[in-house]
This record gives sequence, C-alpha cells and structure tokens, in this order.
Amino acid sequence: IIDSLEQALQLAQGNSDAGMSEGLQLTIKLFIDVLEKFDVTQLDPVGEVFNPQEHEAMAMQAVPDVAPNTVISVFQKGYKLSDRVVRAARVIVAKSS
Repeated sequence: IIDSLEQALQLAQGNSDAGMSEGLQLTIKLFIDVLEKFDVTQLDPVGEVFNPQEHEAMAMQAVPDVAPNTVISVFQKGYKLSDRVVRAARVIVAKSS
C-alpha cells in the first residue's frame, strides 16, 4: 500500500498539485506510524553501505565522488519486522570506476 501511495505522491508532485501532495504525505505518515507501532520499520538505505542481508542490488553504477559499495538510489524500499527482514530494499550500488 505504501508503495502505491508513494508512486501517487510522485505523480502529484510532478503535476504541482499541492493539495493532493500534502494529503498523500499525511496519509503515508499515518500508515508508517501504525506500522512502527507493530515494530515494522522501513529500509530506505540511500547513502549507506550495501548490506546483502537487507538490500538487493538491482544494478551497479560508476559514480565519481561516491565510495564503492554505497547505495546511491532505491527502487523499492524494504521492511523489517523486529530484526527480521520481511522485504529487502531494491537498490542501485556505486562501483569503483
């Protein structure tokens, strides 16, 4: 559900629809707050070191001024229930040039 809401938010921001964008942001925040009450946390690892236990590398890309094995983009956020990965984050990882 959150994936769909985040895609809708991107479309609303692209169309400069401020009211829709604000409503979607609040809905996403409420949903994430409910998940956190049940010990579900979101994995959004941009800027972190690639961790194969929590991340699924979809591609590698040479990026200047970024350390190798650093997550540079997230296709799909992941989720953890307590300390167990329920869905790995799908990411793009920096490689050495």
